[in-house]
Amino acid sequence: MNTNTFALRHIGPREADQKQMLKTIGVDSLDQLIYETIPDDIRLQKELDLNEAMSEQEYLDHLNEVSNKNKVYKTYIGLGYHPTILPAVIQRNILENPGWYTAYTPYQAEIAQGRLEALLNFQTMISDLTGMELANASLLDESTAAAEAMSLLFAVREREQKKNKVNKFFVSENILPQTLSLLETRSNPIGVELVVGKEEDFDFSSEFFGAILQYPGKDGQITDIETFIAKAKDAQIKVAVAADILSLVKLEAPGKFGADVVVGTTQRFGIPMGYGGPHAAYFATKEAYKRDIPGRIIGVTKDANGNRALRMALQTREQHIKRDRATSNICTAQVLLAVMAGMYAVYHGPKGLEFIANNVHNAASTLADALEKLGFKQTNTSYFDTLQIKTKAKKVRKAALKKKVNFFYPDKETVTISLNETTTVKDLNHIISIFVEVAKKETITVSSFTEANNIQKGLERKTEFLTLDVFNTHHSETELMRYIKKLERKDLSLNHSMISLGSCTMKLNAAAEMLPLSWNKWGNIHPFVPLKQAKGYTTVLRELEEQLTEITGFAATSLQPNSGAQGEFAGLMVIRAYHESRGDHHRNICLIPSSAHGTNPASAVMAGMKVVVTKSTEEGNIDVEDLREKAILHKDNLSCLMVTYPSTHGVYEASIKEITKIIHDNGGQVYMDGANMNAQVGLTNPGNIGADVCHLNLHKTFAIPHGGGGPGVGPICVAKQLAPFLPGNPVVKTGGKNAISAISSAPFGSALVCLISYGYIKMLGAKGLTNSTKVAILNANYIKTRLEGHFDTLYSGERGRAAHEMIVDCRAFKANGIEVSDIAKRLMDYGFHAPTVSFPVAGTLMIEPTESESKPEIDRFCDALISIRKEIDNATKEDEVNVLKNAPHTLDMLTASDWDFPYSRETAAYPLDFVKDNKFWPTVRRVDDAYGDRNLICTCAPIEEYMDA
Repeated sequence: MNTNTFALRHIGPREADQKQMLKTIGVDSLDQLIYETIPDDIRLQKELDLNEAMSEQEYLDHLNEVSNKNKVYKTYIGLGYHPTILPAVIQRNILENPGWYTAYTPYQAEIAQGRLEALLNFQTMISDLTGMELANASLLDESTAAAEAMSLLFAVREREQKKNKVNKFFVSENILPQTLSLLETRSNPIGVELVVGKEEDFDFSSEFFGAILQYPGKDGQITDIETFIAKAKDAQIKVAVAADILSLVKLEAPGKFGADVVVGTTQRFGIPMGYGGPHAAYFATKEAYKRDIPGRIIGVTKDANGNRALRMALQTREQHIKRDRATSNICTAQVLLAVMAGMYAVYHGPKGLEFIANNVHNAASTLADALEKLGFKQTNTSYFDTLQIKTKAKKVRKAALKKKVNFFYPDKETVTISLNETTTVKDLNHIISIFVEVAKKETITVSSFTEANNIQKGLERKTEFLTLDVFNTHHSETELMRYIKKLERKDLSLNHSMISLGSCTMKLNAAAEMLPLSWNKWGNIHPFVPLKQAKGYTTVLRELEEQLTEITGFAATSLQPNSGAQGEFAGLMVIRAYHESRGDHHRNICLIPSSAHGTNPASAVMAGMKVVVTKSTEEGNIDVEDLREKAILHKDNLSCLMVTYPSTHGVYEASIKEITKIIHDNGGQVYMDGANMNAQVGLTNPGNIGADVCHLNLHKTFAIPHGGGGPGVGPICVAKQLAPFLPGNPVVKTGGKNAISAISSAPFGSALVCLISYGYIKMLGAKGLTNSTKVAILNANYIKTRLEGHFDTLYSGERGRAAHEMIVDCRAFKANGIEVSDIAKRLMDYGFHAPTVSFPVAGTLMIEPTESESKPEIDRFCDALISIRKEIDNATKEDEVNVLKNAPHTLDMLTASDWDFPYSRETAAYPLDFVKDNKFWPTVRRVDDAYGDRNLICTCAPIEEYMDA
């Protein structure tokens, strides 16, 4: 046994276990199982062309060596990214803790109360600082949040303002450049006309439905948003404000001036820059827009005992329910980063944040005074942390680079300097020395920050914030460490048991892949530094692009999309640009099978396409004749087909090549959803089945952890004809020759977590990757076989095999009064998170074990489901109370004096012997979703307010 082999550690079933599993399935070998599972005509004939697999130690040594190519200069570029201090207690106990980073999106609220509380803290922090009534639990980045603000205001214009023909949106020229680029990407497909200009020149005419301001502006100037918003209100124009989160400690909340939406990033709250991400954006608005707000909202409700409980609110907005009428691609969030930013506020509290913000502002004021003494003109009349200096930028740049310092140079005559939490007196003197050299004057030295106020009167903060106990209690490391642990104990994560979510691929996130995220030379690189300073990142990202291009069988890759839904949108926008380059502006029909992921129709609408749904057969496959009929009907306007492969039903459809040919024959392109790529790697690929573009979920197939619902990364891989249109960035040149405008804020999206996927591929190599796919298929078919006679599998391939996942039908149990949700809740008593519930078919469970789970763990899961089936058989429709309907059972229930149920405490808590060895206790009973939606509370409200509701 070669213990240096990473595949040995990553792949769960041992060799002897695999033989037993194959025997149970009824095949002689793994190759025979693969032959019976994957259609002959799509299997790859050669091994992937990748480097030999590295051991864990070889990989860490390699990555350490590559990291030395990155040059960590003192960086004052700003533009939405700043050096920060991540408190060690948060780094060790959250970022580096699998109890936090391996958790899934909190759809099963009863076993996610810790994460939900941390996110409620985040929402409260955002609502307090922005002065808005309602905040979501994070978006992808500031630019995406700004685009969502524009979309929301555009969507509500007709309903509220009766301005259904008005489509102009004003953008302040002081907006961040990456935000302007993303607004351009998102506005055109939905028919919004952007008008960029100076705020003071805006005429507030009736032609506009909305406007967006930057507060402070990209050059650091704080403009009078109060007056602007008042005039806009008079003209019935709604206003979004993109606000720097730390500046809001000193600046009055935009909500107090009447802003309709406030957006931004929380990167400044202790999150490393990471060459652009991941960072949690925020989105805050009025309660009147609660059904239009993008992203997830955490709300307060009650459980079956009437006790306070938390859950995700208003889920009827989600894509799997509303599809093409969804609010947006709202599955996108940055939960792990939001949790960290929220904990930063908990740790520092309002007084600590004031100390940090005052220090930053005083540092900027001290530097401004020193530079003016040297004869440099600082032009910002009101500022928080950023100075705008008029001088010969080229001279300053040369002197600054010599001293390993980065400023930003918007034009030949301007230098901007953004100071931050890490800036010291020593740093100020280092900056001053650069300007001394440029001015050729005697040295000036500062000995301390001078207290000053360079914020325009009337814009200073008067409103209190973070007044609740949670932000005023945990200020020692001991207290915060215990608070984090208390929340962690309420959550079921992969460090406890298997999470068998179909379509979500909750596989091992190996420690060796995760360790480098904490390394200084990866964390402290600004996304807009000169490329010479980011050679380590360039090396890794270029090789990762090449690896993914090889794995998918395509010609080129873009890592910019920072979620799966963003990847879908990016892929469709690239298809759109391709058609337009050929003069086919009219091609806007997107065919989507009825079995597709819910994000597919939502993405198509965002890309300005018209969705036409095609039928499925009784076997769950795409109805080829219906598809052919609709492709021919729409051939003059056909843009593309969106298809998932293997299908969302867990089947390799044998007709896939025929399907892609039909689309190409009728002038369309084929977009393949990469959600199920874990069933393709090394065995087949999107290029081989005839697709033109696919997105990949690096947080699924390629081992980036889900982090409770984010970070995610959704790169797109494309065929040769689409490569010229891969997305660009306005600050750092990326993308294709005819690049579309930005898809996310940073040039390479969430670059820091791309290290994880790079490591996953480097350590597995071609053989390990291929074997991972085979074992994922083995594990799924083993579960399918073990459950036969207890549960029916809804769909199978032509030879009776499942792909890497399967759908188990629970609809017949309604005769016993049991719903699929009862099974999901009862699984918690056995120590398991439920599989995917009622998607893509209502009343079913979609199960995906992944390759990382061992045979003993899979057996425990199967034993649990078989035991639950016996409990179902013993239930009757007349039962008002049974062990399934009452699930999950909490420790409070089991230790209460009264026990009035027709089954024993032991049956409730320890239904099988293995549960006793590692019992996980849900902290609340079944939550009441309807009550929470009727009485929406989305901040850490005092208990009295909750009870009044």
